[in-house]
Amino acid sequence: MKFKVQIVIESESGETPLIHEVAQIERANLQPDNLGLNIAEAKQILHNTQRHIAFQQVAEYSKQQEFCPDCNKKLLHKDKRTIVHRTLFGKLQLSCTRLFNCECTEHITRTFNPVANLLKERTSPELLYLESKYASLMSYGLSVKVLSEILPLEGEINAASIRNNLHTLGTRLESELLPETTALIEGCQSDWESLPKPDLPLVVGMDGGYVRFYDRKSSKSGYFQVIAGKSIKADGTSKSFGMVPSYDTKPRRRIFEVLKSQGMQMNQQVTFLSDGESSIRELQYYLNPNAEYILDWFHITMRITVMTQIAKGITKIIDKPAIDSESIQEDLKSIKWSLWHGNVFKALSKIEDLICVAYTLTDLEYGQPSLEAKKLDSYLQDFKTYIDNNGQYIPNYGDRYYNGEPISSSFVESAVNQVISKRFVKKQQMRWTPKGAHLLIQVRTRVLNSDWAEKFRSWYPGLTLGRQQEFTLQAT
Repeated sequence: MKFKVQIVIESESGETPLIHEVAQIERANLQPDNLGLNIAEAKQILHNTQRHIAFQQVAEYSKQQEFCPDCNKKLLHKDKRTIVHRTLFGKLQLSCTRLFNCECTEHITRTFNPVANLLKERTSPELLYLESKYASLMSYGLSVKVLSEILPLEGEINAASIRNNLHTLGTRLESELLPETTALIEGCQSDWESLPKPDLPLVVGMDGGYVRFYDRKSSKSGYFQVIAGKSIKADGTSKSFGMVPSYDTKPRRRIFEVLKSQGMQMNQQVTFLSDGESSIRELQYYLNPNAEYILDWFHITMRITVMTQIAKGITKIIDKPAIDSESIQEDLKSIKWSLWHGNVFKALSKIEDLICVAYTLTDLEYGQPSLEAKKLDSYLQDFKTYIDNNGQYIPNYGDRYYNGEPISSSFVESAVNQVISKRFVKKQQMRWTPKGAHLLIQVRTRVLNSDWAEKFRSWYPGLTLGRQQEFTLQAT
């Protein structure tokens, strides 16, 4: 049997409808593999339907623009041009007319192209949306393959064009971000007192990762830092954010706007957790007058765990029978207990005592020092500096824990994994520029936060997008 798919175009003026044939389909006896449409036929129908509808829209719009809006005089034709417009259902070659401007009004140019002026972006918003969404979740090359597999776009898109479009959208996001200022706290004490009762505290965690740097001039490449974070409300909803500090000129403003989008008020408490790195800590200052800054317990206990593992390899010293692996491990437990209760002074005192013990084990007077003793001494020295520099941010973790208050930024590890690792590091052989990575992260975090469709609707109010689903990037 044969099937014909046609499109009927009816004008508002009541003229005879135009009928265009879109596709012809032939089917033999019914088999499982010939039931309904196949992917190739569906692509053909979509592409041809798109062409006929778009061509008719352009022709109708061109007719409407042939008269001067001021004096209603018919404009003279200059010539005809063809412009390329990329859509979700294929590339279109649109024929449009160039007209002379009317002499009744002064114009900058003698001629104009109404269709080209209307379609300044040569890619449709819906295609831009899908390209940027997929490219933020997977590689540019894989995005091309996925879109070409399901849409009539084979041979019409490439990785470079998707990357350039995504960078353009990322730059547009950057241009909408307000300027950076020293202090982003809004209002004064009297203003804060008049605010409504705030929600429960926001919890914000931040951590850093490293991405391979792309250098055209050298075959060797280093790495540059990328910072990722997550803000969690009391009801469990969260938003991720990220940036490349070496490129970003508005890092604190970026974090501030994320917190505001979650309803942060100036009379609301915000808890900032970090691993103690000064560059990350500085980004958290002056964002909220009721902010508290806490050193992440996870990073403290992780360092102590490493030193405990090293201590297990230390053998008993004949000349010092009281010093053995078990005694050192007990001292480390005591240090951990002191820090758990926020007693920084006592913890530092115990660390210094243990450093003396480690130094005794590495002193050549008592024989050849073991490799484990040298490593333990080095780790203890670093740990003492770490606690010294961050002592003011160490609270009573035990008290906070039993009161249900946050003490660890372990949830940030998932943010780092989603924002950075899965797209830039894990199983990815690409090298990145700071600009390219930063712009991609801005789009990626919007997609992860399910805000990308809403942002596109604000840019293109007439755009209709389907219901958005949450993304769980377990295989990306």
